[in-house]
Amino acid sequence: MEHEVFVPVPAERLREVLDDPARVARAVPGLQQDAGAEPVAGRLKIRVGSHSVTYRGAVRVSRRDDGTYAVEGGAEESRGSGSVELTLRIALREAEGGCTVVYDGTASADGRIKELPAESVEGAVTRLLNRFAEHLAAAATADRDDTNDEGVGAAAEAQPAPDPGLTEEPPAPERPSAFGSDRPSSSHGRADEDDDDDEVDIAEAAHARRTMIGRSAEEVDHAPPRGRYAPVPAPQTVTPQAPLRWAAPAAALALASAIVAVRALRRRR
Repeated sequence: MEHEVFVPVPAERLREVLDDPARVARAVPGLQQDAGAEPVAGRLKIRVGSHSVTYRGAVRVSRRDDGTYAVEGGAEESRGSGSVELTLRIALREAEGGCTVVYDGTASADGRIKELPAESVEGAVTRLLNRFAEHLAAAATADRDDTNDEGVGAAAEAQPAPDPGLTEEPPAPERPSAFGSDRPSSSHGRADEDDDDDEVDIAEAAHARRTMIGRSAEEVDHAPPRGRYAPVPAPQTVTPQAPLRWAAPAAALALASAIVAVRALRRRR
């Protein structure tokens, strides 16, 4: 079996991942590691066409003197009597913009996997090797990002704190006084008026504070404003009283009395 996969990561980065068995185990797609077992050991489900086969086993990865990696492992079916033996060599070849992962090895199997079509089995193995190389590249890229973040954090901590004297704002310039200036006295009229208004506002505020002392919070909240901020009362419409509003009842009473008197005189006659 021979297969090649290009990844946009330098070969040196991939070697750092392959030298760590724990990171290799995390790069195997679909591997469920067994607690307390070897780093690259556990259960692995392989989907072949419309079928799936689950194996339980272990794999050992070791680096050779020529820079390649030897992968040896074996597994058995979790539900069946079949088994698989694997011998694989992984080589990293430098390429423009990354490197090429070269797989070369042999595998022997029996059990359910032999009953499936050879083309489907080859396609499943190819997908597994492609995803394994992609996961190795992702792990190498993540480690590089973490290293860069640590370097930035260390540089930020090593940077000296700014001098408070350099960041302190300069004092605000003093406001020139109107007295003692070269301007004529007529030019101070508007400023004097503003000062008078400020004094009036301060006096009204002081009066309001004095009137609120000793009053409850509810009375203060509902107390109407005073001074220039007091509300202007709405104009009241005065309706003149009608002088003849009792004329109609009096006239009716007089008419009724006259009728009664006339009838009484007629009866006497």
